[in-house]
Formats: sequence, structure tokens, C-alpha cells
Amino acid sequence: MSTIQLGKLSLSIFGESHGPAVGAVLDGFPAGIRLDEEKLLRQMARRAPGQDKSATPRRESDLPRILSGVKEGITTGAPICAVVENANTRSGDYNPIPRPSHADYAAHVKYGGYNDIAGGGHFSGRLTAPFVFAGALCRQLLEPDGIFVGGHVLQIGSVQDEAFDPCRISADSLRALSGEYFAVLSQTAREKMKAEIEDARLAGDSVGGTVEVAAAGLPAGWGDPMFDGVENLISRLLFAVPAVKGVEFGEGFGFAALRGSEANDCLCVENGKICTETNRCGGITGGITNGMPLLFRAAFKPTPSIGKEQRSVDLKTGKPVAFRVKGRHDPCIVPRGLPGAEAAAAIALAELMLREGRKR
Repeated sequence: MSTIQLGKLSLSIFGESHGPAVGAVLDGFPAGIRLDEEKLLRQMARRAPGQDKSATPRRESDLPRILSGVKEGITTGAPICAVVENANTRSGDYNPIPRPSHADYAAHVKYGGYNDIAGGGHFSGRLTAPFVFAGALCRQLLEPDGIFVGGHVLQIGSVQDEAFDPCRISADSLRALSGEYFAVLSQTAREKMKAEIEDARLAGDSVGGTVEVAAAGLPAGWGDPMFDGVENLISRLLFAVPAVKGVEFGEGFGFAALRGSEANDCLCVENGKICTETNRCGGITGGITNGMPLLFRAAFKPTPSIGKEQRSVDLKTGKPVAFRVKGRHDPCIVPRGLPGAEAAAAIALAELMLREGRKR
């Protein structure tokens, strides 16, 4: 079981890819919140496999079964535990040869060879199912206060979508995007991205990409400086999503090429409210929200399980071997990774809301 203690909230994720089930325990969630089952299931469906050729053909219903913390659709204040059963597994596809860029070898060393390698075990993207469930719960804490989280696939390989206008990200647009599988701003970009993924799939290969996630409706003043800032909190959760290898907030690495006069977000007054003329800081300064839309991007590496021949080492003999990965794998994890990145933001913002005393 992997656990993160955030302060008001704690989240534990348990299970293995090919075990009976994966699940989550979310503690600290307020009592008296009526849950919308349709909204919960919509988020689970966005992450579910087998939806098109861009995803693994493994078929899973991804229906969460809530075991505690909810009675007659209303949260009780007790820890919320839910499981998502695994059904469509093929453990025979996996052998003890560690797959390049997977956790197989590192886990073998850490756990003395007793780690479950089938489907990646506890290191599998399958564990994002309960993570997205926890994020879906947190969305329902945020949205009544007018805070909405959403995002889109910004890049697949060499193909790019339009980017958000960092100063004008509406709740309505985020609400619409957060209901879509393979959410994009440009439909033309989506078709080109799918072609890029299909080219990789037919070549027995995979391709990476980036997602862009935003939150609208945040007040100024949430967060803390230094070790417990908004960026820190989101990043801790974001890197729980397998294949995430990079994150930038606002202008991010683009700041390196700018001068201060180009980078600064000058203050202004708009409709009687203090805001900034630009939003290169992504809605966060000093680790604290400044009232502008929160904006970050996350980079996903290509799925390491590919059909091309690769080099590894036989752990029994210690000799180099050439092998091909078997099984059913995503040629691109990015469209299904987007709900996980959004879940990280939703959980972090729910924690910040509870710290500020907005919900009790």
C-alpha cells in the first residue's frame, strides 16, 4: 500500500495490476457531501482502457465499489474505501526478464525478487484507477464553490494542440473538457495525434506527450511558502501517475530565456478585482494562489512496453538477452494519463480548501 499524508487528507492506494482488485482509502473527506454517481463514473470512464487504438485493448469496466464512508449516497466522515476489480488479465504474457525503463529491475532489487511483475504489479498504470476515483470525489468538494479542474492533451510526439490562454480559462470550458476522453482544444490536432499514435503502434513502438491542466475559480491566498506551496503539493501527487517525468507551472522552463521585464506579471484592476495582465506564473506566486487561473503541464514518457526487440539481462543467469515484450499495452498513455493529472490537481486543491476552512 502506498500512502500520502497531505495534512487534512490522506490517500492510500493498494493492489496490483493482475491481483483481484486495486483500490483507494481517502481519509479526512468531510461528512455530508452528497455524491453524484454519474460524475464519478464519467471520470472513471475517461481513464478506462480499450476505448480506441490509442489505448491497450485490455477491457475493464473500472466500476468502483464503495465499501465504507458513504451511506445512501452521502459521505459519513469515515474513511472512504473503494475497490475496482480486475477482470481481463493475462498474467502468462509476463516473464522474469526485466523490461527496459520499467520498474521491474528496481523493484526486484528492493523487494528481493518477490515483487509481482504481472502487468507491472503495484507499479502499473492500473493503479491510476483508484487515484482517479479519489480525484473525482475531490472534484465534488470543489465544484459547489465554483472551482473547476480540467485539461487537454497538448502534445503527442511532434503533433501539438492549441494551448490554453493562460489569462482566460473559463469554468465552462474546463467542465466540458473534463467530461471527454482524449480531450483537445482542436479537433484537427486530435486526428493528427491519433495518426501519430497509430504509426507508432503499427511499428511495434510507442510515443509520449504532454498534457496541460488548469483550474478556474480559485481565490487568492491558498497555499504556503517554501516546502508546502501549491506547486509542491500538486507535484507530489502528480508523480504518483506512472510515466510522468516532468512538470512545469505557467511559463515553466520558458522563463530561462526571458528577462524580468518580459517575465513579470504586472498587476492591474479588472472589473473591480485585482489581477495580473499576464499569467506567466500559472496562478501561483510564492507557493500561494494569486487569483489567476492555475496552469501546469506534465510530460509523459513513451510507454516502455513495446513490440520491438530490446536488450535486457536475464536475472537468473546474469547474461544479456534480447527479447520482445508480450501482452497488451498502450502505444500512447497520454490520453488516459490526462484524468490522472487532473486528479492530482483536484486532490491538492481539495486539501488546500480544507486547510482554509471552506468545508468542515
